Amino acid sequence: MASSEGNKLWGGRFVGNTDPIMEKFNASIAYDQRMWEADIKGSKAYVKALQKAGLVTQNEMEQILTGLDKVFDEWSKGEFKIKPGDEDIHTANERRLKEFIGDPAGKLHTGRSRNDQVATDTRLWLRDAINTLKELALPLISTMVERAAVEIEILCPGYTHMQRAQPIRWSHWILSHAVALSRDVERLEDIRKHVNVMPLGSGAIAGNPFNIDRELLRQELKFDSISINSMDATGQRDFVAEFLFWASMCLTHLSKMAEDLILYSTKEFSFITLTDAYSTGSSLMPQKKNADSLELIRSKAGRVFGREDKEAMFDTYDTVHAVLQVATGVISTLKVNQPAMEGALSPDMLATDLAYHLVRKGMPFREAHSCAGKAVYIAESKNIHLSQITVEDLQTVSPLFDKDVSSVWDYNRSVEQYSAPGGTARSSVTSQIEHFRTWLQAQKQKP
Repeated sequence: MASSEGNKLWGGRFVGNTDPIMEKFNASIAYDQRMWEADIKGSKAYVKALQKAGLVTQNEMEQILTGLDKVFDEWSKGEFKIKPGDEDIHTANERRLKEFIGDPAGKLHTGRSRNDQVATDTRLWLRDAINTLKELALPLISTMVERAAVEIEILCPGYTHMQRAQPIRWSHWILSHAVALSRDVERLEDIRKHVNVMPLGSGAIAGNPFNIDRELLRQELKFDSISINSMDATGQRDFVAEFLFWASMCLTHLSKMAEDLILYSTKEFSFITLTDAYSTGSSLMPQKKNADSLELIRSKAGRVFGREDKEAMFDTYDTVHAVLQVATGVISTLKVNQPAMEGALSPDMLATDLAYHLVRKGMPFREAHSCAGKAVYIAESKNIHLSQITVEDLQTVSPLFDKDVSSVWDYNRSVEQYSAPGGTARSSVTSQIEHFRTWLQAQKQKP
C-alpha cells in the first residue's frame, strides 16, 4: 500500500499509481502556484480555528504557524522547489510544511476540503488583484483629467460613424474615456464586495463537523461576511464570472480609446504622435513608426471579451425571461420520491465520517483519511459494504477502532454533525431558510 499511496491528499483508498499523463493532466500547480501567499494566509487562520475548537494543541498550532512562516519565506525568496507530486498549491505547501515540522502538519486539513480551500484561496487572491487593478486605474484616470485641464483650449472634430460630426474640445474626447474608466472602478468596487465572502469552513459540500468558529476565520482573513450555504460556497464561481465580465467591459473601453488614437496617429490624421518609447519601427521601411502599444491594447482586449452588443443583450434578456418562468414551473410542480432518494444512500458515503471518528480519538486528519481509505479498500476486496467490516478487520488498520464505530453508520447522525453555519445539519438549514425569508421580505419592501 505505501508505495501506491504516496503523499497525495486523497490517496488512502486508491491502489496503484496514477497514470503519469493523467497526473500531469490533472495537476493545476503550473498556474495555481500564484496563489501561494493566499493559501498560506488561509491555512494560518484555519489552524487558529482548529486550536480554538480543541483539535490541535497550542504547541501544535505554534509549530504549524512557524512552519508556514518558513514556507512563506521560501516562496517570497523564490527558493520554493515544486516537486513532481505537488499537484496543486495546497499539496505543495502542506508537503513542505510536513518536511519542516513532521506529523502535526497532518492535522492542518482537519474538517477542511480542497473545495473550500481553493474557493478561499481564489477569493483572497482576487481580492488583492482587484485592489491592485484599482490602484493602477486611478493614476490613469488622474493623468487623463490633468491632461484635459492643461489642454482645455484645444479643439478637434468629434466623430460618429468614422465621419466628422461636430467640433469638440480635445479635452472632451479625453474625458469621455475617463468617465468610462471611472465606471469601471466603481463596478470593480461592487465586485470586490461579492468576492469578499468567506467559504472557509464549508468542507467539501456538507459543511464543517468540528464546530469551527467561522466568525474567527472571517476576522482573521478580513472577509466582510461568511457564506450562507456550504454547497453553494464550494460549487459556485459567480464572482469569477463577474470579474471576467468586468475585465471584458474595461478592456472594451480601453480598446475603443486605443482605436481612436491609432487613427489619430496616422499621417492622414496627424492629430497625435506617440513617443518612441511606445512605438516600433519596420524591419523593411525606415520611415515607419508603428503604434504597437495601442495595437497591443486592442489585441489583448480581444483575448478577454466575446460578444458585446445590443443584439446579444436583447437575445440574452429573452432567453433569461423564458428560462426563469420555465424553471419556476418545474420547481413548483415536481414531485419528490423520498424512498428512492434515501435508498440511494450507501455506507461508502460515510468514509469521511470514519476518518472523523478517528480524529475525535486524537488521530491527525491526514493519517485518519488514509486509514479510512484502507478500510474502503478492505471492503472492496471482500466485496462487502463498508459498514459490514468487522471491528477486528478495522483494528488491523488502526487500534483506535473499537465497537463504538457502529455509531458512524447512521445517515441522520452524519448530516447532523455539520452544524457550523452554512452546513447541512437541520439547525443550520433552518437558519438558512429564516435568512432567506427575511431577505425576501426585505426585497418586497424595497421601493
